[in-house]
Order: sequence, then structure tokens, then C-alpha cells
Amino acid sequence: VQLQASGGGLVQTGGSLRLSCAVSGRTLNSNSMGWFRQAPGKERDFVAAILWRRGSTRYADSVKGRFTISRDYAKDTLYLQMNSLKPEDTGVYYCASRQGNTWLKSESNEYGYWGQGTLVTVSS
Repeated sequence: VQLQASGGGLVQTGGSLRLSCAVSGRTLNSNSMGWFRQAPGKERDFVAAILWRRGSTRYADSVKGRFTISRDYAKDTLYLQMNSLKPEDTGVYYCASRQGNTWLKSESNEYGYWGQGTLVTVSS
């Protein structure tokens, strides 16, 4: 599985961005996917996850009500719509994929495939 993340950039507090992750290499019906982020000097944290086939989702408490994870079947693309952005949302955002379409995992070591990351900077 190859993952290509894009859509990061510089935005002011309260602004919005939509990240995309193009997926290639295999069918995704048996996979789940997630978004993680890593702030400078900090560990990689879970943001959101989705079961590709069912569409069930899970979010970190810090982004609930502001971020939405979704996928486009036809385009094999994962999205993360980020609204009401805060400076603490700044970091490199990674998309990831894992085999298994039953449980929504938040641990990064559960995911075997990773994109290259896209930088999101929220200015105060």
C-alpha cells in the first residue's frame, strides 16, 4: 500500500483545511485508515480513524466536533476536514493504513503503512 498525503499549509486560528491521502497498491475494503499528527518535539498522536468499508469513525477527544474523517470509494482517497483550527493543532499530519476492518485503532504501532506527512501550521 502506498499513501500520499497532501493539503497542509499555513492557516490562522479559527480557519479550515482539508487534508487528502491518496491510496494505491491494493483494495481497501479489508482495511481501516487513520490520521495521526506529530508536533515538534512530541510523540505522534492519534487524530481520527475510519473503517474503509463500513465508514465507522473514531476521534481523539481534542478534535471531536471540529475534525471530520471521510473517504471516497471511487477515488481511493482519505480526507480529514479540519475546522476551527487552533495553534495546538500545529504539526505534521500523517495518514496510515492497517489491515483489519473491525476495530478502530488509535495506537500508531497498529498501523503498518504510512504516508510521508504534510505540515499544518496554525498561527495565533
